[in-house]
Amino acid sequence: MTIATAIDKVSRLSCFSDPRDIEPLGGGITNLNLRVSDGDAKFVVRLGQDIPEHGVMRWNELALSRAAHALGAAPRVVHAEPGVLVLDFIDARTLAEEDVRDPGNLPRIVDLVADVHKGLGTHLTSPVLAFWPFQVNRTYVTRLLADGSPHASMLPGLMAEQDRLAEATGPVDLVIGHNDLLAANILDDGQQLWLIDWEYGGYNTPLFDLAGLAGNNGLSEAQERDVLAQYYKADPDPYWRSFQAMKCTSLMRETLWSMTSELRSDIDFDYAAYTAENMDRLDAALADFRNT
Repeated sequence: MTIATAIDKVSRLSCFSDPRDIEPLGGGITNLNLRVSDGDAKFVVRLGQDIPEHGVMRWNELALSRAAHALGAAPRVVHAEPGVLVLDFIDARTLAEEDVRDPGNLPRIVDLVADVHKGLGTHLTSPVLAFWPFQVNRTYVTRLLADGSPHASMLPGLMAEQDRLAEATGPVDLVIGHNDLLAANILDDGQQLWLIDWEYGGYNTPLFDLAGLAGNNGLSEAQERDVLAQYYKADPDPYWRSFQAMKCTSLMRETLWSMTSELRSDIDFDYAAYTAENMDRLDAALADFRNT
């Protein structure tokens, strides 16, 4: 969808009475996001259909977005229809990776993640998906091999690594996770933090969000241990190996997501560079894991 087509579509949505100043928002690498003014209010419109290759189902995103708002962790859903999600615009700063690593921010983010894990399920009014990363990764690999990915030669080795990671993870508890803790999905309005973009949300181990927060944002080992200690309110050592295994699994998922997007996405984004960046992070995490 072109920007012009998207703007025209947004201008015709029934939830607006006098839409104006419609403009694209940067940063989206899965959906097309636009900001629009209507009366005295501003809104964000997310345009995107189901994405089967990524396991994205919009009914799931909608249910979780509504529950996250009810919890006070995400903006209000104003309107939804097939391929369209309209949310209140939050006047806030989008975090960057260095902001996540900031000692003044990281404990606040961990508190937000803990609140989501503990409270989101009480606000759900319909079933939601599970997001089991080992199966997600295996599904990606199966499709990438069938599609003739240029990365096909390394995929069997990644699956062998994943078998070791799954064994090291061991039994897990289940929470409702966000499952995509990139810095760009965390907003700070100066008073509170907000967690946006719930398209990958669903039942998962809490370790996946904690490990994704660490792996996606380059936390140091000391910070990772602090995150575990704060979240579990306990010595991090009993969780350490499982956490490291899940960090590798999270980075593998991000790498495979990008490999898939190289083949399938029509969004103007350098997925090949993103694949290389995440592969470097995964290699480093796997080396650390082997030494734990």
